[in-house]
Amino acid sequence: MTTKTTLLAASILLCLHAGHSFAGEAPAADAAPADATADAGRDATTLDAVSVVGTGQTRQVQALGRAELQREAAGTNPLKVMAKLPGVHFQSSDPWGNYEWSSKLSIRGFSQQQLGFTLDGVPLGDMSYGNHNGLHIGRAITSENLSGAELSQGSGAIDTASSGNLGGTLRFFSSDPSSEFGVRLAQTLGSDSTSRSFVRLDTGDHNGFSAYLSGVYHTTDKWKGDGPQRGTQFNGKFVYAGEDFKITGYADSSRRRETDYADLSLESAKRLGMDWDNYAKDWQRAIDAANGVFRGGVTSLDDAYYIARGVRDDDLAYLSAEWNASPDVTLAATVYYHTNEGQGHWATPYSKSPTVPLRMRTTEYDIERTGFMPSLSWQLGDHRLQAGLWLEKNDHGVQRNFYDLKATEPPNDIFFYRNPSERVFRQRFDTDTRMYYVLDHMEFADGRLAVDAGFKGLRVETDGKTLIGGASRASGKLVSEDNFLPQLGARWQLSEHEEIFGSYSENLSAFRTGVNGPHSTSQAAFNAAVGSLEPESSKTFEAGLRTSRDQIEASVAVYRVNFENRLLAIARCAGIVGCASSFANVGDVESRGAEITVQWKPIAGLTWYHSLAFNDSQYESDYLDGTTLVRTRGKQVVDAPKRLYATELRWEQDGLSLQLGAKYTDKRYLTYLNDSKVDGFWVVDASASYEWKQLSWADAFKLQLNATNLFDKEYFGSIGTNGFVASDPKGLNYTLQSGAPRQVFVTAEVKF
Repeated sequence: MTTKTTLLAASILLCLHAGHSFAGEAPAADAAPADATADAGRDATTLDAVSVVGTGQTRQVQALGRAELQREAAGTNPLKVMAKLPGVHFQSSDPWGNYEWSSKLSIRGFSQQQLGFTLDGVPLGDMSYGNHNGLHIGRAITSENLSGAELSQGSGAIDTASSGNLGGTLRFFSSDPSSEFGVRLAQTLGSDSTSRSFVRLDTGDHNGFSAYLSGVYHTTDKWKGDGPQRGTQFNGKFVYAGEDFKITGYADSSRRRETDYADLSLESAKRLGMDWDNYAKDWQRAIDAANGVFRGGVTSLDDAYYIARGVRDDDLAYLSAEWNASPDVTLAATVYYHTNEGQGHWATPYSKSPTVPLRMRTTEYDIERTGFMPSLSWQLGDHRLQAGLWLEKNDHGVQRNFYDLKATEPPNDIFFYRNPSERVFRQRFDTDTRMYYVLDHMEFADGRLAVDAGFKGLRVETDGKTLIGGASRASGKLVSEDNFLPQLGARWQLSEHEEIFGSYSENLSAFRTGVNGPHSTSQAAFNAAVGSLEPESSKTFEAGLRTSRDQIEASVAVYRVNFENRLLAIARCAGIVGCASSFANVGDVESRGAEITVQWKPIAGLTWYHSLAFNDSQYESDYLDGTTLVRTRGKQVVDAPKRLYATELRWEQDGLSLQLGAKYTDKRYLTYLNDSKVDGFWVVDASASYEWKQLSWADAFKLQLNATNLFDKEYFGSIGTNGFVASDPKGLNYTLQSGAPRQVFVTAEVKF
């Protein structure tokens, strides 16, 4: 039997032996801080103590605790906070980073659809706007209830439940209930009529049982144009812990209503200005424009629409159990359930209603996911063995519809549209995911040398069915599979304060389903492509040096990533032949780079943080689009800045906290041929807070002031909102979003 087959057989036996165990991303409340043992998880109570440079890890891993997340404006997306870590590029067009159409994340040149995301181990899918396999972190948990977040820039932990983490993993952790009874109230007011109200009730500990229930209502006007951004969310969590077991339950209900900002092109931004937006509430101007009557500098239908929106309803719940069967053996398991309904609205002038030259076009989504994750952890001498499974069944639907509008009733209200006047297409996708992993964490030389060696296997099978619109949408099965994806990492402690590390990993990304996947082509194009289509994959090498001392923490990491089988929608023949576009593998991408992190504490209370990243991501191949040769070889990857730099100065003393942070983002290309780009820019944020404790009428009272984009910089935030094209030298592609101007918020928080 070959070595590869032997390892595979061992994996299956261990997984079956695991029975009802769990991957271990939520260790018991009294567990020790996570060490280098494959990063099985972070204890919610210890995240704030985790080194920002990832001391003890065999990979490049960094974490932020609750204190770091809560210094930002209330409701801020944790992805925006994590953008100060090296290699992380995040942009949005709202001050919190929550507006999902514009939220764009990349790490080391990999886009958001090629990363992995979890909450307490539960998979969140790729968190994209038209999500097919999960939901955004902002809809999975209220930011006030996060205890921390962990970033793996390269190879995610082997137990991460993700079918797309080619280029890194972000893992989020919810806070546990407090052991003391308490009530927490917070109110935020600020720019553009912002109001955010948060309340949380903790039951306290009762013979090992504790729980909390929280609710938040967030509303604000857009900073340009007209329309609200609203969200209502409820979280609940309980923990029941005994001497050798822990049971945890969590539930989330989110209702999100967003009004879109207009997408800009380089040309339209010069002509109309960066503050240009859609027409709402000028209904007559939108009607005139649809009839070809333009004014005020507008020259085309695409300069503005009347209105566009995103509507999302999500419910998520999980139940997990962990049992210390013996001092050396731990069994755990988690089951989860997620349901989603969403619509994207666009009042389009390209289709007409009976009484007005516009119609409401919708893209409608629904998701129903059920998953099970068991695992086993066994300490055997110098070895800590882990094995586990992730099983998920996902039923996803997507459809495109039109709804007639009335000349006397502009579409100003936000709601789910029903009973369309025209159905364009409707598809359903049944996806079964199976992942297993085996890991051996070994320590030698009194713990100075740590080695992680293991592998995982992944199989994702999707059966796509086209119910309406078979002429333009395909049916058929797609399978993404690799039963041996190895990971190997090592860490050597050079001294009490310094260590070196290195790792290698292989990963696979399953084919996307839904509105933007391979099934979004004609049946003929799908049939022509499916025989040669391979899922995207990556090989990651990284190494580095860390130091951790009382006054300074620092790390230097270098990496190389080979990204293979890049998928792109291209033409299969000359345009005159008339064959449909389809998905195809168009070559590889190679990324090389270095990341530096320094956190200096020269005196008590003063912290100065720096991160610098250099990334060179290049396309390795040319490709044919029909009969046209697109010469992308040697070109930079779109939306992948070469240089990112973040710095943050913080002073804390006796309840007072002052913080000033700045982020530099290098130029970014908008086209595969690099003939269109946006310039680099700086953005500065600031915050100040003071907390009074042990008051006669409350346990604590805190006031916090946040200013985002302090110097009111005008810049392009998100790019690629409408995708990228091969060439656009005149800057005509409407795929840019303006960054938010200066915004100011004040939060008052009281704890009883």
